[in-house]
Amino acid sequence: MSKQDTHFFNTFSMVIGLLVVIALVLMALARSVAARTEVAEVYSDARYVASVNARTAPFLREAVAGKDNSAMKIEAPATATTVAMAIPKDGASLFQSTCSACHGAGIAGAPKAGDKSAWAPRLAEGMPMLYQHALQGFTGKTGTMPPKGGRTDLSDALIKQGVDYMAQMAK
Repeated sequence: MSKQDTHFFNTFSMVIGLLVVIALVLMALARSVAARTEVAEVYSDARYVASVNARTAPFLREAVAGKDNSAMKIEAPATATTVAMAIPKDGASLFQSTCSACHGAGIAGAPKAGDKSAWAPRLAEGMPMLYQHALQGFTGKTGTMPPKGGRTDLSDALIKQGVDYMAQMAK
């Protein structure tokens, strides 16, 4: 090994050693600052401990034959909402609760309720065609109509009442 190689190796080792010492000093300094600013009471707070336990609890439970497994009953989450949308009573209330979302503002190419020029070609095709498009859905050049306006839980008769209501508005 030449004298230059030895000198480089010694200098390189000294720089690495110095960097390690600086890193250790910085870690010790950070730890001492953290010890004075860290709030130890947080870790003993009952709400904090409960939240940690809830997040780290095992998600798998095993039923054992012949044992009381009632604690394993599946329950809906406390934040779940099980309220279903109300069923409209007639065409007018159906329009207000569902149809007006698109037909009120003309969203997705839907003809605006009461716009005679937009409804005229559709009315010319006849009510059976409007009923079919409302019940089964329709994709045209200007937009899309989902089946039953997205409310597949409603009866065909109620959907037809809603179509009649909007057709009456356009006459």
